[in-house]
Amino acid sequence: MNNYLVIKSEVQEAIDNNIPIVALESTIISHGMPFPRNVETALSVENAVRKEGAIPATIAIKDGKCFVGLTIDEINYFGKEPNVWKVSLRDMPYVISHKLPGATTVAATMRIASMAGIKIFATGGIGGVHRGAEMNMDISADLTEMANTNVAVVSAGVKSILDIGLTLEYLETQGIPVVTYGQSEFPSFYSGKSGFISPLRIDTADEMAKMLKVKWTMGLNGAVLIANPVPADQEVDAQTIETHIQQALAAAKENDITGKKITPFLLKHIADHSKGESLDANIALIHHNASLAAKIAVAFEKENNH
Repeated sequence: MNNYLVIKSEVQEAIDNNIPIVALESTIISHGMPFPRNVETALSVENAVRKEGAIPATIAIKDGKCFVGLTIDEINYFGKEPNVWKVSLRDMPYVISHKLPGATTVAATMRIASMAGIKIFATGGIGGVHRGAEMNMDISADLTEMANTNVAVVSAGVKSILDIGLTLEYLETQGIPVVTYGQSEFPSFYSGKSGFISPLRIDTADEMAKMLKVKWTMGLNGAVLIANPVPADQEVDAQTIETHIQQALAAAKENDITGKKITPFLLKHIADHSKGESLDANIALIHHNASLAAKIAVAFEKENNH
């Protein structure tokens, strides 16, 4: 696998010396928001990780290789380049063999992080069971990857454009622990509220690190989904977002938007129609998740080096 990995020297040094590392995805750079805000966000999220004592490793695919850690020039490239693939697991061999540029989703980022030996990953929100999945079987590969890969995923819950209840049921079926940080209600991406009680709750990074160590030491393979509610002063009212989601879903149906195009389409539609309020919340929650992930990475290294 090392033939396909390019690990930034700073990240390799951290791996070699047991320094905490947080993996970050690149879909947010190429498909999550417009330039230059995407690049500014990517760089400030890396800084949020550094502030808490960990090393950021933003992951992407380029020139037939999986890059673990990007330079500022590379982040700029993924922010500006118009023809970047949105890469999930099924796309990886094609994009790599054809030497195409690819921004990694949650599933692909997890797999590449795992290949490099990185255990903690921060994202915005995970994919899940789409609304209407009982008709179209649209279930994100993020969920099946989480069943197999030993990487903790810190997110603001499940994207609210999805069916949160069905996603929680599917996560249970796959044996993936779902832990909400600091509250009993499971968050819904733009809002700290969802109407669903979280299966588990943990209130400190140290407790989270202990749980991760126990899980993987026991050979219980797979991810842990750590749901981190968006800060209360940054959240968007859940009912307001639901109205925008219904309008976005109707627009997607009208324009016959399906498959991997659906999530970027819905998020952009919501951002455009919420006067940017949802985009601001999106950026706030990604920073928030990166900070918590770094705290957990620091605690996890301490736990493993006792």
